Amino acid sequence: MSVHSHPLPFWRTRRGQARLTSLVVLVILLAGSTLVLIPFFWMISTSLKQASQVYLSPPIWFPNPPQWENYVQAVTRTPFHLYAWNTTIIVGLVTIGTLLSCSLSAYGFARLSAPGKNAIFMLLLSTLMLPGAVTLVPTYLLFNALGWVGSFLPLIVPAYFGSAFFIFLLRQFYLTIPRELEEAATIDGANVYQIWWRIMMPLSYPVLATVVVFTFVGTYNDFFTPLIYLTDESKRTIAVALSYFQGSPRIGPQMHLLMAAVTISIIPPLVLFVLAQRYFVRGIVMTGIKG
Repeated sequence: MSVHSHPLPFWRTRRGQARLTSLVVLVILLAGSTLVLIPFFWMISTSLKQASQVYLSPPIWFPNPPQWENYVQAVTRTPFHLYAWNTTIIVGLVTIGTLLSCSLSAYGFARLSAPGKNAIFMLLLSTLMLPGAVTLVPTYLLFNALGWVGSFLPLIVPAYFGSAFFIFLLRQFYLTIPRELEEAATIDGANVYQIWWRIMMPLSYPVLATVVVFTFVGTYNDFFTPLIYLTDESKRTIAVALSYFQGSPRIGPQMHLLMAAVTISIIPPLVLFVLAQRYFVRGIVMTGIKG
């Protein structure tokens, strides 16, 4: 009497279980992506609506016809080009200052020897736990005493004194670079600054890209600091200018124009992230290899 073995159902085989797991993961990712993209889609949809269609219930997801002139009005009803130029100056100088100050400080903490270096580094990291509201008043009083209120200086100058988070990030990356490179450069007669500039900086593109993305997005989206220090309307940034569409006496509440302006304003950080995505991910991963 022969016993015939029946084949297992496909979903119970190892290959079938792997495909089923991949399918479940794909469904979860699609559901999560949909939740994330719904507000983004609503923003674009609202930017193409008429003012009377913005608050309709149920909402209109596909305006017909789309009001492309909303984008023209968003950049012409306010001096949007001036706000964009101000933002470009601030973001550019802050990014340069952050890269130079943080990379040089991180190199010192990672490679150089000095009495109390570790204690100073721990003190630096402890500043990450200090709320910004605690230093707001004394910082404002300092900049006011220097006569900097109303100018770009309070937004730009602090970047040239480093950031504790970015110094830590860069230090962790520098610890992964072999010391033999520095020793060879020292034998060739290079000093500390030449080693930092000619060896460390070129090898640090992944983590530098990470710092650039974080700094750019943080400075570009900063609303509170420009609102406090930039008293002249001609020096306002894009983040502050967007609030005008919510209830400015000159413009009035214009949600459709606000969404059009927001859509335009997200293009620079989105393009930067797409261009630096490969280096950005590498920088985040590699900073935790060695501590």
